[in-house]
Amino acid sequence: MTRVGEMWRISRPHHPGLAQYLHERAGYVGAPGVGYTVRLVPAGQVTVVVNLGAPYARVARLGAPKADTGPIGSLVSGLDDGPGVCEHSGGQEAIRMQLTPLGAYRLFAMPQSELANTSIELRDVLGAEADELAERVASTASWSRRFDLVDAALLARIHDGPEPAPEVVHAWRSITTRPGAVPIARIAAEVGWSQRHLLRRFTQQVGLPPKTVARVARFQRAVSMLSRPGADLAEVSAACGFYDQAHLSRDFRDLAGASPRWCATAPWAVEDAIDLG
Repeated sequence: MTRVGEMWRISRPHHPGLAQYLHERAGYVGAPGVGYTVRLVPAGQVTVVVNLGAPYARVARLGAPKADTGPIGSLVSGLDDGPGVCEHSGGQEAIRMQLTPLGAYRLFAMPQSELANTSIELRDVLGAEADELAERVASTASWSRRFDLVDAALLARIHDGPEPAPEVVHAWRSITTRPGAVPIARIAAEVGWSQRHLLRRFTQQVGLPPKTVARVARFQRAVSMLSRPGADLAEVSAACGFYDQAHLSRDFRDLAGASPRWCATAPWAVEDAIDLG
């Protein structure tokens, strides 16, 4: 158990059968009346929260009033390509999971493009199964048992879910391993598809277009490099494939709503959330 801002984080390795689908899974507990506000930034992952305590006050996409959830409990947030905000009034108790996009495609058995840039109630995707899972998890105080229940539910759904197209898997790995370094035309040629067909199938199964996914992956790499002591903007820009520092700054403004330096020095609550107090 570790302290993260005003909350406690409980973690344990997830089931090995989830390795290629689940990036992270952890429990969070906050004190009643001790709330928080965090800036959300694109992480290239699909977030799933099984809520066990007080609901979020709101999860919203900045500049998009219609994307404001208002109070929301268990939720799923698809891939996004812009900044957002998450507010909680305190008393949070939840299990938060970060799924790979293709893991989410198998888990939810639906086009991931329908979840992109939005947060919705988990029951709107899983139906009654979402509430039943939350009830089972909340019925035990053992975090080890809670993780077992969540892992079992994920394994069952993923086992029965649709297989992503091998061509999409290849494209996603190529794009996220070397963001911006491999032209989309080359990837399309490698898998034997037209660029148009790759765009359609990739967006359906991953959630965002290939070039947007590459942009987010490059942004995340830059954030990681800038957080290192003595990081130089010019060196990071060149290493990550930006044309220049101005290009890097524009992407940070678009994706995080903030400057590179602010993102590098701000307190991060988790890998896709900056603590605003």
